[in-house]
Amino acid sequence: MDAKTFDKSRLPSRHTSVGPDSAPHRAFYYAMGMTDAEIAQPFVGVATCWNETAPCNISLSRQAQVVKRGVKAASGTPREFTTITVTDGIAMGHQGMKSSLVSREAIADSVELTMRGHSYDALVGLAGCDKSLPGMMMVMIRLNVPSVFIYGGSILPGKYKGRDLTIQDVFEAVGENAAGRISDEELHEIECAACPSAGSCGGQFTANTMACVSEAIGLALPGSAGAPAPYESRDAFCEASGRAVMEMLARNIRPRDIVTRKSLENAAMIVAASGGSTNAGLHLPAMAHEAGIKFDLGDVCEIFKKTPYIADLKPGGRYVAKDLYEIGGVPVMMKALLDGGFLHGECMTVTGRTIAENLADVEVPADQDVIRPTSAPITPTGGVVGLEGSLAPEGAIVKVAGMETLTFRGPARIFDCEEDAYAAVTNLEIREGEVVVIRYEGPKGGPGMREMLSTTSALYGLGMGDKVALITDGRFSGATRGFCIGHVGPEAAIGGPIAHIRDGDMIAIDATDGRLDVEVSDAELAERAKDWRPRQTDYQSGALWKYAQTVGATRDGAVTHPGGAAETHVYADI
Repeated sequence: MDAKTFDKSRLPSRHTSVGPDSAPHRAFYYAMGMTDAEIAQPFVGVATCWNETAPCNISLSRQAQVVKRGVKAASGTPREFTTITVTDGIAMGHQGMKSSLVSREAIADSVELTMRGHSYDALVGLAGCDKSLPGMMMVMIRLNVPSVFIYGGSILPGKYKGRDLTIQDVFEAVGENAAGRISDEELHEIECAACPSAGSCGGQFTANTMACVSEAIGLALPGSAGAPAPYESRDAFCEASGRAVMEMLARNIRPRDIVTRKSLENAAMIVAASGGSTNAGLHLPAMAHEAGIKFDLGDVCEIFKKTPYIADLKPGGRYVAKDLYEIGGVPVMMKALLDGGFLHGECMTVTGRTIAENLADVEVPADQDVIRPTSAPITPTGGVVGLEGSLAPEGAIVKVAGMETLTFRGPARIFDCEEDAYAAVTNLEIREGEVVVIRYEGPKGGPGMREMLSTTSALYGLGMGDKVALITDGRFSGATRGFCIGHVGPEAAIGGPIAHIRDGDMIAIDATDGRLDVEVSDAELAERAKDWRPRQTDYQSGALWKYAQTVGATRDGAVTHPGGAAETHVYADI
């Protein structure tokens, strides 16, 4: 392949590089050392979330340089740029977590603006932290230029007293310390041992869940999600991703050729089969929205019901991402599902081949127990379950991977923010059998829909993890375990039923039948609603205020714009 393969008269970069009118633009390119030959080639945006906020992102700049080599080798001109990340592990447990989900939109929007503003022809996106993965994939679908996603890789597991550690263990150790079960010195030893390298959190938390999604949905090269961040073997995938995007450009294969209703179902299957993060219930509808496809939380949960849970991964299981990589990575899990008759094998991928073609030579190793066959699953239905009922007419979601008891009934203990709930937990004020309710933490009400890992982990650290339930219109970290139900909709801020329940109301949860009900009559809830008034948040200007004005329902992915269905043009065709 050479530059003559590409007809720039049909590419966006013609607006900045072709003809006399582009002379001023080319002057800037010459200032950056570009040659006439490079200017004549297609321009490929290489977008990363590199920053110094957390280990998830710290290796992305190095990986981007290898992607650029692949683009150059295939007669493209790479143009590197960066966007933000808000890292949940550091934002967790305080007001900073309000910025997390909002950052997904900021990432997608900022990449879109950079691509549009500079008329780039294709995109390779590298991401590490939880919201940066869906944010990067969302903008690929939105722009619909040939695009390849690549995950920055997981962190290596920590070691402490002969066992693997993840960041989940540190959060739970805080609760153990509060209960006097471990000393300050042991807590310090755990925090120092848990995160020994660059990379994203090692369990099947949100980052690794969405990395699995990137392969299952077809936007990433097969196997690219697997190698841990420090491994130099990642370089081969990075270079191959640069070459692949140029091949896609030559063949005009675009993200919306790949992201279809069936590929979204494949993505939901991989979440369920891996016991993945409940946050996928937000991100998959948001990705579908960019393509103009209706695929909401209810649709996601229907797939969860039909998919066996086969991957024994933390937090519900025993293994971490590195263990999955060592037995063959995401393709092995996908092959197990395909062999079991679950995946849609005909879906297109960034390789230009179908899922089934990509997996043709993959075998599920017999001498391992990380991934089970679908004929002998851990449980016959997915590790994540959707709920509906009088407390959640628009749905809710819970991760049941690793749980033995799937029903719970108890009196409500109401808190109107996470801080109050966390204080009650750490002050040993929560009683066995209670259902802790944290409300006004939804997308509008937070604003920003915070995760509750600090609170849920403290409960486990105190030994209460299987003795209480927790319900919120906010979210849970992928590292959360226990009977923790998030995404309750409609949220309290817009007058959903969760706004009208009171201390002592009996709440019934049934994750087998998919029910979440409050044992209060409709008439009584309606009477209480008459006295309800919307609350004003503490954020009356700035990015969080702006987000609260535009964000939609949790069920639809908490999106902030009309999406692909409302488009009058697609960027790729300007």
